[in-house]
This record gives sequence, structure tokens and C-alpha cells, in this order.
Amino acid sequence: MSAPAALAARPSLLHPTADAGFAVYVHWPFCLAKCPYCDFNSHVRLQPPDQQRYIAAFRREIAHRAALVPGRTVSSIFFGGGTPSLMEGATVGAILDAIGEYWAVDPNCEVSLEANPTSVEAGRFRDFRAAGVNRVSLGVQALNDADLKALGRMHSAEEALAAVAIARQYFERYSFDLIYARSPLQTPALWRAELELAISHAAEHLSLYQLTIEPGTAFERLFRAGKLAIPDHDAGAALYEITQEITAKHGLPVYEISNHARPGAECRHNLVYWHYGEYAGIGPGAHGRLVTAEGRMAHSTEKRPEVWLDRVEAEGHALVENERLSEEAQGDEYLLMGLRLVEGIDPKVFKALAGRDLNANRVASLIDEKLLMERAGGRLAATSDGALLLDALVADLAA
Repeated sequence: MSAPAALAARPSLLHPTADAGFAVYVHWPFCLAKCPYCDFNSHVRLQPPDQQRYIAAFRREIAHRAALVPGRTVSSIFFGGGTPSLMEGATVGAILDAIGEYWAVDPNCEVSLEANPTSVEAGRFRDFRAAGVNRVSLGVQALNDADLKALGRMHSAEEALAAVAIARQYFERYSFDLIYARSPLQTPALWRAELELAISHAAEHLSLYQLTIEPGTAFERLFRAGKLAIPDHDAGAALYEITQEITAKHGLPVYEISNHARPGAECRHNLVYWHYGEYAGIGPGAHGRLVTAEGRMAHSTEKRPEVWLDRVEAEGHALVENERLSEEAQGDEYLLMGLRLVEGIDPKVFKALAGRDLNANRVASLIDEKLLMERAGGRLAATSDGALLLDALVADLAA
């Protein structure tokens, strides 16, 4: 093995977060309809995609990334979208086989798949389990029909809870998402009742997101036109506090700003991101961070599915970004990801990545302002107030 190849095969020699694990993200970009709040790379097509053709393209991109970082052991795989539950079970199985062909896979690898809770897709859970998926994440988003309609969802609350019940039959590990602060009419009492109902159906994990108006979405156009109202900052903050209170009471405390789990049931895949580990992004519009002999590389692929497909077939990959990250950029990304976690960040890791210490005066000032706090082992974490101002907190620390 050549020196660069040997170095790439031993990531601990290259970066201080190698113990965070190595993840593979697979992006399936197709949806039945585009949700008005969604800014993800998702597309609606009148004709279903040729899944055999996509399997072949996914295999080629997996081979390409494995050539860049050989010798890794995959600790988590995540099928995201889009709507991965529109894939056939055989398609999921073929992609998992390809990952196992080009990398070693940990026997305890977490294999997650996002699903929409329509009855047709829920009926595929048996096939996904047989293919190797061992965790599902359901996009429930709300538990009343009026709000589901306003959010552009294609399922009812009854269908959502039925899908959760089916997930429970096939998967020991499952999670579902809810969006809150989605309307000025959502009072604290209504959110309390909805969250209590959700927890009664949850096993170990919930993702609870505050609605944000994302650029380029239908909701942004409505908001700018004065046709969509959302709760103000204080109302949103009140709902956030209720969220922390109720989830903690039921044994699903927050471990990341929008994610709650029983201890030990955290989403392992997302922890790789938040601990600033390596991950390979496969598929249209996927992002990745891989540590090669040249350094930590930022990757992104062509977003348009048909163009991505053509490029992979012609060139073996569809990377449109392959940029070496500077020490400063790595330090900034580590702060942005790590401060989302309740456990916070390790200043020693920041120094190893950024090539400098955090500014002690800024740290002390943020602690005095009760936006930052010290944890065991010298770690630094956002307080509950700091979590509500995370972008500003990160910018202050990174300056």
C-alpha cells in the first residue's frame, strides 16, 4: 500500500474526531408532492424513476468514495430524501450490498430510513426490514388533520399513528418528527396535549422541530406576501421550553437542539455529524466530509437527479464540490455542529482542528451572559438561552 493510501486508511492519523464513526448517507430525491416548508433537494416526477438505473449509479458513486477513503468501517447508514420509502425494498437491499462490498460494515451498524406515513409506504416496512434496515424515522409532522393539511402533508393523523404502530411491529428502533410553532393558533395547551399524545406512541426517540421559514420555499413566498403568519420569537421560545419540560418528564430528554431520546437511543448517524466525524454523501444533492491524504474535504453532488444520473454514468461520480477545508473552516464547522449537542464541544478538539485556542475572554463573557456553560472534562455547552441564539453564539466563539 502506498504511503498516501495507508494514511487514508488510518483516519486517526489525520483528524482528531475519527472515533466519531464513519457514516454513509444515501439521498433518494423523489417525493409524491413538495411540502411548502421544505427546502431539501426533493423533486416530484410524473413518471416513477428507473430504480435499476439508479441502483447502478449508486454503486458507482459508492465505489468512487471508497477509492477516496479505503479501509473504513461503516458505523451508520442513513437513507434520506426526498422520500426513501418510495424505494423498493430490493433497491434498498442492493445499495446496502454495495456499501458492504466496498467497505467493512460494523455488525452493530445502524441502518435508518426516512418514511412518510401513508398506508402504501407503511406496507413496505416488512421489505425494508428484510433488506437490512433496522431503524425508521417517520415524517409525521402534526397530529391533527387541519395542521397536516396546512403543512401540505398527504396523510391524516389517523394514518400517521397507524404507520407508527406498523413501524413498532417491524423495528425495535423507530422515531418520528413533529413540527411545532407552526401557527399562531397553536397555544401552549394545544402543544402540550399533542406532545403528550406523541410520547404515548413513541418508543425511544422524537425529533421536534420549530417551524422556520426557509428561503426559496412556498412558505417563504406566502410569508413575504403577508398570507402566512407564524408565532413570534417569545411564543416560539415558550413552546420550546414546554417541549424540554414534557420530554424530560417522560424520560426522553433533549440531547440535541431538536432531538430527544431515552439514554442510549440517540440517532447514531446524526451523532457522527454532530461529533464532526466522517461521512460519505451518495446520490443527487448529497453532501459529505471525508478525510483523505490531502486533508478534510467538503463534498457535494449535482442536485438535479437526471443530470446526476448522466454524470455518474459518464464519469463514475457527480461531485460538483471537492474542496479542502482550511483549519479555520474546520474549527467553525466543529463549533456549529457540536454546540447543537447538550454535551457540547471539547476545546482541545477545536484547537486540534482550528490550529488555535478558543478566545478565553469571549468564553468567559458568554458564560457570564449565561449563554455558555462549562461541563465535566472541560467541555463547553450552550445553555437553554444560548440554544435559542445558536448562530450568534457560534459566530461569537468563532471570531
